[in-house]
Amino acid sequence: MIRSGKLDRLITLERKTETVSAPGAVSKTWAGITTVRAELVQQSADEYLRGYGEAEHGTLVFRIRYLPGITTADRVSYQGAAYDLDQIAELGRKRGLELRVSGGAA
Repeated sequence: MIRSGKLDRLITLERKTETVSAPGAVSKTWAGITTVRAELVQQSADEYLRGYGEAEHGTLVFRIRYLPGITTADRVSYQGAAYDLDQIAELGRKRGLELRVSGGAA
């Protein structure tokens, strides 16, 4: 069960939308689906060797109240950074969702 007092962060769930202009050019943008209160369960920053140097890769785990229709094609925006939605786990019987996100590109 998710306690209301622990939902002390605001996150925005975003979905990619495609629009076609009059000349036929397709542009992809991220549009906010909803803003919800969340609990930040885990936060870590791992450094990986990539290419010619080190890059920082952040991983966050949020818990939110159950919200239908969320998929891994969506993303999470938190504190001005966008995170890819890697994994969604249902908590209980539609009581909540655990969202595992990574990235953090502003």
